[in-house]
Amino acid sequence: MQNRASRPRSPFRCGLSRANTEAMSATLSQRLAQPYPLGLSATASDLFWQNMPAEQAAALLPHTAFLNGIVAGSPFLAQLLRDHAGFTALCLDATPETLFASLLADVASGEHLAQDMLASHLRQLKAKFALFCALCDLGNAWSLDEVTGAITRFADVVINTVVNALLREANAAGKCKLPNTNDPAKGCGYVVLAMGKHGAYELNYSSDVDLIVLYDAETPCLPPDAEVAKFFVRLTQRLVSLLQEQTADGYVFRTDLRLRPDPRATQIAISVQSAEQYYLNLGQNWERAAFIKARAIAGDMDLGTDFLKQLQPYIWRKYLDFAAIADVQSLIRQIHAVKGHGEIAVEGHNLKLGRGGIREIEFFVQTQQLIAGGRNPALRGRRTVDMLDELAEAKWISTETAEDLKLAYVVLRQWEHRAQMQRDEQTHAVPGSEGFAAFAAFCGAGDADTFRTSIRNVLEMVRAHSSKLFEQSSGLGSDMGALVFTGGEDDPETIETLKRMGYSQASEVSATIRGWHFGRYAATRDKRSREALTELMPNLLGALARGGAADRSFIDFESFLKGLPSGVQLFAMLRSNPGLLDLLAQIIGTAPRLSHELGQKPRILEAVLDPAFFGPLPPREQLMQQAADLVPPDLPMDEAMDRMRVFTREQKFRVGVRVLSETVTAEEAGQGFTQVADTVLATLLGAVRRDVERQHGTVKKGRIAVLAMGKLGGREMTAGSDLDLVIVYDHAEDCTASSGPREIAPSQYFTKMIQRLVTAVTAPTSEGELYEVDMRLRPSGSKGPVAVSYASFKTYQADSAWTWERLALTRARPVAGDISFCMELEATKRAVLAAPREEATTRKDVVSMRGLMLREHKAVSPWDIKRVRGGLVEAEFIAQFLQLIHAHRVPDVLDTNTFAAFGKLRDANVLSETEANDLIRATRLYHRMTQLLRLCLETDYDPATALPGLNRAVAQAAEMPDTRAAEDLLRQSQARVAVLFDKLVGDPQKI
Repeated sequence: MQNRASRPRSPFRCGLSRANTEAMSATLSQRLAQPYPLGLSATASDLFWQNMPAEQAAALLPHTAFLNGIVAGSPFLAQLLRDHAGFTALCLDATPETLFASLLADVASGEHLAQDMLASHLRQLKAKFALFCALCDLGNAWSLDEVTGAITRFADVVINTVVNALLREANAAGKCKLPNTNDPAKGCGYVVLAMGKHGAYELNYSSDVDLIVLYDAETPCLPPDAEVAKFFVRLTQRLVSLLQEQTADGYVFRTDLRLRPDPRATQIAISVQSAEQYYLNLGQNWERAAFIKARAIAGDMDLGTDFLKQLQPYIWRKYLDFAAIADVQSLIRQIHAVKGHGEIAVEGHNLKLGRGGIREIEFFVQTQQLIAGGRNPALRGRRTVDMLDELAEAKWISTETAEDLKLAYVVLRQWEHRAQMQRDEQTHAVPGSEGFAAFAAFCGAGDADTFRTSIRNVLEMVRAHSSKLFEQSSGLGSDMGALVFTGGEDDPETIETLKRMGYSQASEVSATIRGWHFGRYAATRDKRSREALTELMPNLLGALARGGAADRSFIDFESFLKGLPSGVQLFAMLRSNPGLLDLLAQIIGTAPRLSHELGQKPRILEAVLDPAFFGPLPPREQLMQQAADLVPPDLPMDEAMDRMRVFTREQKFRVGVRVLSETVTAEEAGQGFTQVADTVLATLLGAVRRDVERQHGTVKKGRIAVLAMGKLGGREMTAGSDLDLVIVYDHAEDCTASSGPREIAPSQYFTKMIQRLVTAVTAPTSEGELYEVDMRLRPSGSKGPVAVSYASFKTYQADSAWTWERLALTRARPVAGDISFCMELEATKRAVLAAPREEATTRKDVVSMRGLMLREHKAVSPWDIKRVRGGLVEAEFIAQFLQLIHAHRVPDVLDTNTFAAFGKLRDANVLSETEANDLIRATRLYHRMTQLLRLCLETDYDPATALPGLNRAVAQAAEMPDTRAAEDLLRQSQARVAVLFDKLVGDPQKI
């Protein structure tokens, strides 16, 4: 390896120094290369000289051939030559270095001018500089290195001048107090960083300037009560206006501030403190690449230097950072995704962004800098050509590769400049077929075909070298096209891909995803989360789009993502199990309620990974064993409550997913939700009982039973059901107090136990909530004691219960407590229900009760499935009423479950085969709808406003093609149930 000290310095250096001292003293006209094949249009040249005043034409006459070529090749430069003929003569007769120094001095003198005068001053000087630089470039008086260096230094001085002028003005107005008015920028707490080509002294002829503007939030230059951010944002707004606003004099530089952190969510000037925190914690690899070229150019240079020094550990990792290559690869794919950039076509090809173009060389260099620069400081330079030499020196690339890419970089940049000089456009494209011959001549090529071959050869050579580095990864994308969200702005091909996938708001989707990568949400603030999410993105977007409402599903997913406390586990799980993505998308696009639960506790999605997940739902015995393992006898009550909440959430989620995936029937789902609730009540009653016994001992012959009512009793619970309970206790007649150290009366003892049970079930904890509890069905209703003695329960049910309470008792089922007492309570219930009763009175009571319900709750939609005429309530009332009036004759008709009751009533010939089948069919439809809607929504269902995914699920549950057909089926079923209710019970509308 050649010794670094003796190795020749690259001829491509920043600045304007030349090795040949004699050449440095030569005027521009003395340096002009011969001949001047710069254009083809003789007509343009003739018109130029015809309109030129004689005196000025005489001064330029010695350079006719050179100027004719320029005029023929560039309408923009032709106009500048006409407007500034005297200055053109001065340029040709002066040494370029001396004249350039004079131009910079003229620019700097403007910092004492008022803003309107400064704007005009800078624009006039920019026009002269553009002409001067083009003459030096087209005449080959300056190398590419000197041309880009001059453009960059001009931009530096312009921005310095504007910043100083604005600071002086603010100081004079008393808005700030500068430490040094002779040097206004020093210690001002405001700094401008140059990024990209500007930072690397590589600006092109028509470049915009990429800037990041920072300020010190604790600057002493502003009054204590000043709004620091507001002051510096306004200063930046004026800076941008002075640079890029188009006036009668033109503009100075187009300005781009979008490389700052999260540009859609941050001000155009941000505090140094915020920027440091962002980059050190959330900075992405593409931003690391951008900061390779960053440098402070205006304002408080010490502040800028210190800031960049703080970022060095972020930019340059001590280890070989091969992971960084993925992000730069994605940028390459993002660029090539632009229509026409992926192929080499010569005419119309983008010399910067197209395949084999300038950006490909830059990223080739930057990627390897990121990988190895942490260990090799020599690879931390800003300039592309210099770094190619360093990479070859460090043996990261071959000398041949370095030389090839250096040559390609120089000629591509020169062609790029020619394209921009033609009309002062920020273009990087080779003209199309109509203008190609003229462009070839302007680039110094005598033959268009030869020039076409030269362009293709250069581009192919760059592609050959870069493909070895960049094309080993499949990258981010879907079967429908590229999906890349790296960088600061939309990738055009990604936008097209999103549209093809079904996203009508594609640009908003793209910008939102980039915001995730900026760490806007807790779930994406961790580096591992962002990396996993990046890999998931194509499949995730595909899964969300498959639901048919891509934009709505995406919005819902963002809401879900926003609520996640962390994304690491979920994204890792989804990445390892791609099939879960479709399930997640289905939940998000169909079931907001389930999605909310999943967002609160995303780990419950792990349950789906159980191989037995889609097998038969676990029986109660299995659930009871799992709960017993979770809640051992010595577990503190608060921990038992938390563990049961985790258990319940996971088990209900399991049943809910089975409902959503249509892998269980409505009856099975009702059983599943019910068995979870049964397990919870039995487990928590045991824990509460042990807790009370530790404090108060036991009660002689004390017994307790939890009587489930309503949907819980009928084993017909849904995801949103509460628990209707009646809790009954019993004890020895001669017992007056408990046996523990803190004696209490038996009624107080059981009241305390029941209250603690209700609290254990209903109280919110860190793990969420379980169920709401309704105890209004107990004797004497909500005004009576929560603890019901067995004796009073028997007496009340036998002698005092209302007909509606007897209806409710048909669904009563002991679910927890002392087994023998539960069996005794069940026998008592059946005896009460089997007692003879007056049919007419019972019928009148039921019809009257239903009539009152219809008057108080007028359902206007068939989707009010429970309360609508002929709805679920009437089907249940038919079953309950018929059991009440026939159980004394046929006790076997008693069953807490509606479906089972209809079957038993049919078998007992209380219902005809047709009646029973019609009722079972309608009730099954109601349950399918109710299970789905209660799982998905916490509000009423309206097909017109519901998620498309939910509407499809509703139609599928009804076994209909769409919701309109499902609604028709509901109406038909409701009409049939209403007819049967009127026939079997009575017409409630005549009451």
